Amino acid sequence: MFSFSSNVVTKNYQHVLALIFAVNEINGNPKILPNASFGFHIPESYFSQKWSYHIAMEFFSTRYRFVPNYNCDVKNNLIGVIGGLGSETSYYLAAILDIYKFPQFTYGDFVPMLKDQSHSLSLYRMVPNEIHQYKGIAQLLLHFQWIWVGLMTMNEETGETFLSNLLPVLSQNRICAAFTEKIPTKAFFGDFLNFQEKWNKIFAGVTKSKANTIVVYGETLTMITLRGLLHEGESEYGKSFDKVWIMVAQMDIVAVSMHKDWDIEAFHGALAFTAHSQEVPGFQNFLQKLNPHLMKGDGFIRPFWEQAFGCSFPNSHVNGDDVDTCTGEERLQNLPGPFFEMSMTGHSYSIYNAVQALANSVHAMYSSIFKSKVTVERRKLQLKTMQPWKLHHILRSITFNNSAGEIVHLNENGELTMGFDITNLITFPNKSFVRMKVGRMNPWAHHDADSCTMCPKDHYPNKEKNQCIPKLITFLSYKDPLGMGLAIFALFFSLITALVLGAFIMHHDTPIVKANNRSLTYALLMSLLLCFPCALLFIGRPVKVMCLFRQVAFAMVFSVAVSSVLAKTITVVLAFMATKPGSSMRKWVGKKVANSIVLLCSLVQGIICTVWLAINPPFPDIDMNSVTEEIVLECNEGSATMFYCVLGYMGFLAIVSFSVAFQARKLPDSFNEAKLITFSMLVFCSVWLSFFPTYLSTKGKYMVAVEIFSILASSAGLLGCIFFPKCYIILLRPELNKRDHLIKRNVR
Repeated sequence: MFSFSSNVVTKNYQHVLALIFAVNEINGNPKILPNASFGFHIPESYFSQKWSYHIAMEFFSTRYRFVPNYNCDVKNNLIGVIGGLGSETSYYLAAILDIYKFPQFTYGDFVPMLKDQSHSLSLYRMVPNEIHQYKGIAQLLLHFQWIWVGLMTMNEETGETFLSNLLPVLSQNRICAAFTEKIPTKAFFGDFLNFQEKWNKIFAGVTKSKANTIVVYGETLTMITLRGLLHEGESEYGKSFDKVWIMVAQMDIVAVSMHKDWDIEAFHGALAFTAHSQEVPGFQNFLQKLNPHLMKGDGFIRPFWEQAFGCSFPNSHVNGDDVDTCTGEERLQNLPGPFFEMSMTGHSYSIYNAVQALANSVHAMYSSIFKSKVTVERRKLQLKTMQPWKLHHILRSITFNNSAGEIVHLNENGELTMGFDITNLITFPNKSFVRMKVGRMNPWAHHDADSCTMCPKDHYPNKEKNQCIPKLITFLSYKDPLGMGLAIFALFFSLITALVLGAFIMHHDTPIVKANNRSLTYALLMSLLLCFPCALLFIGRPVKVMCLFRQVAFAMVFSVAVSSVLAKTITVVLAFMATKPGSSMRKWVGKKVANSIVLLCSLVQGIICTVWLAINPPFPDIDMNSVTEEIVLECNEGSATMFYCVLGYMGFLAIVSFSVAFQARKLPDSFNEAKLITFSMLVFCSVWLSFFPTYLSTKGKYMVAVEIFSILASSAGLLGCIFFPKCYIILLRPELNKRDHLIKRNVR
């Protein structure tokens, strides 16, 4: 049931769209009802008891002719009713539909109005009964240790029922009610001043209460009234209400046109019970393409469009100079959440499942008929003369898979066994919000046992949590494809480094090898030759010796490599400065200074490593917690502080090398080695800067793989950037490897 007036809840239009989408999906599926199609008609009750009864009688009358109990419309065979949003509407319809045993699916009725209707054979509840919420609310409050809470309801019969049922449950769980406020409903305009005075009293009392949590109960009207109450109090208490709202499944954050500029900040962080929902494939796309000019036969879309976007269509009752013309190109995703949500809400999902349940029950009935009567004529006859009451024995235990990938089941009491979602509302300055699912309450879920037994540390529970499964023992081994691949790369680059070193030794008397300190070049190549095999120490089952020395060996070898690069860079700078007339830097140019830099920088790293090994060295360890299904054999680094000190010092050397090389990149250096070092250190620093977040975000054997990859990548960067251009000249362009060429380059 859906209506439009001057002030409407536009958000409820999604219920209509969910119905249209579900019917289209059924009609587009050739596996369901291939010889028939679904249609629908949406009458309006205007929230009136009289009109609800009138509509119920129209179901059993010829269309457009109100003759109750006489229907000759064989083309439009009515087989079920979905409605309504409020519990009262559902009750009024059920009073008539139950006489004819006509299937009725309720999607917003959480409250059983009367005991004699609560177990109606014709009523199917697509949302959980309200009684299941009481225990859920108590469990939620206990979980957060909120034992001093406030309660708010509308001053009406359903609110009284809620309080009378919830208060004993709270008392049993030692949760106390700080206050119970009943929001008055406005009946006549003349009562407005009295009504506003009561509102202000309620707001002041709630605000001053020490209870930080408020459970609020009601339906759509309650939320509209509550938003008015909060808006009235903004002038005195500000937008921030400083309370945590817990809302029942009947409620939702909705808005009418008068709320357009109102803030929803007071609901930030609210926890809400909602009818379970799941995103249905294709529904978002369906909403995004919605256009009022293309939706033929939808009498709701134009009034909805005008209300939601504040515009008007030609010849519309909405007029005024300040009202824009509706183009139809407006997009629903631009509307704030209180006016319309793009994600399928719990009510819409219930409607979708109701259509699916009805279609699958009809399909099941026809399938059984077709097995016994196979002629086409008989099939058509059965489609026209099918009696809806015959669907009950199927609907009372129907189970099917919907397109959202969920199993839908109606039990013998006609209840959908999906339970409630618990969502956390996060608001935004643009007056919109998102729902974050933070929990689930399903009264029909299987109970694991009377008492739970924790699995041993070397086991983990299965999905059903009724069995303990042994954890697998894992480590980065050579048999693992990842370990094997990394080992092959390490050996490959070791071979390449050995070939480069051999080429330099064979051409040790050539100018390009002599340039920039030949001994430093050999030291760098030798350290790189050891860097790649260091990676192999990280692969294999962790043992004491391997754990003790793998980080130390890697740190020392890398420190020598980076120190050599730093020394080569400083040599370039000193050599250039020494060429200036009268420079005092000539005494610093030579092998002694370069060798001293390498030894000093490596010695500092050696001291750090020695302290590490002395106070808290690495050792083999077992990690049973990081990965649920695995026992990870690893090397515990002992002192994490010393581990990061080692890496930090190495990073310090790299940054200094990069800084010096960057400053010297334009100096007239032979073969431009300063530029090569700049690029190599840029690669080196990039690799190790990305190492830290990646290393900290991985678990198990992949942490080791990340470190191995960083070692190989940074070493390969040094090797390639510094030595590839030189090897190119040595091996492929020997005519450039001459003293005359160097002199010409320097003169230029």
